[in-house]
Amino acid sequence: MKLCLVAGSGSLPLAFVKKAKELGDEVFVVGVKGITSIDAHAYLPLGKVGTLVKLLEKQKINKIVLLGKFEHKLLFSHFLTLDSLALKVLRRAKDKRAQNLIKALMEELEGMSFEFIDPKPYLEELLAGSGVLNNLEPSTSAMEDGLFGFPIAKEIAQLDVGQTIVVKEKTVVSVEAMEGTQETIHRAGKLAGKGCRVIKVARKTQDFRIDVPTVGLETLEALRQIKADALFLEAGKVYIVDKEKFLKRAKEYNIAVVGLPITSQL
Repeated sequence: MKLCLVAGSGSLPLAFVKKAKELGDEVFVVGVKGITSIDAHAYLPLGKVGTLVKLLEKQKINKIVLLGKFEHKLLFSHFLTLDSLALKVLRRAKDKRAQNLIKALMEELEGMSFEFIDPKPYLEELLAGSGVLNNLEPSTSAMEDGLFGFPIAKEIAQLDVGQTIVVKEKTVVSVEAMEGTQETIHRAGKLAGKGCRVIKVARKTQDFRIDVPTVGLETLEALRQIKADALFLEAGKVYIVDKEKFLKRAKEYNIAVVGLPITSQL
């Protein structure tokens, strides 16, 4: 199968390319100038949806995967560079929340005979498991904070506000919005000091073609810098990029990594 990967920042797109090639798929990578971290076959400015369509038609590709980080706030800084098709997508969206913008893009291009592929089958080995993931048991208070914050994080994620919250002593310290995960964590450190616990989840109705929750080494460094002692991830719903290295380093930093909810099998 030949498909197009529209790649944002981070290492998740590279993991997808590697696995897709192992499975015999041909991947044409389209990068966004100033955003994409991996090597791409072509680079487009942000907001040039019409140019993307022409490029895919030229390459005779109708299957698309969206992966990687696209900062929501970039929409506002690049508003004047949007082409006519991007503006059409913007008008189609019922509001400017990330999920609805991407849904509007998908609906518009699906009307032009493109198909958006779920990347989950390619990346399942990177999903967080259930229970303690790095052989470092969280403290009793950390576990209490994780269990306290998990349902709150799920509600906030479902509202498409953000997928990360930071908790300390059963108090929500910071909530992710447009600023992104790392800045949310740093803000929590400034507000509450060491001993924060970070919780990252998916929406209750998570479409894995859209804005997939992901953590990586940058996330871990942010936790280390604020002296957080635990990271809670929704099991089966959050990707861990460079998983083996991530979990090893988290243990070195004395940060427990736990998948929630914990299943009875563990």
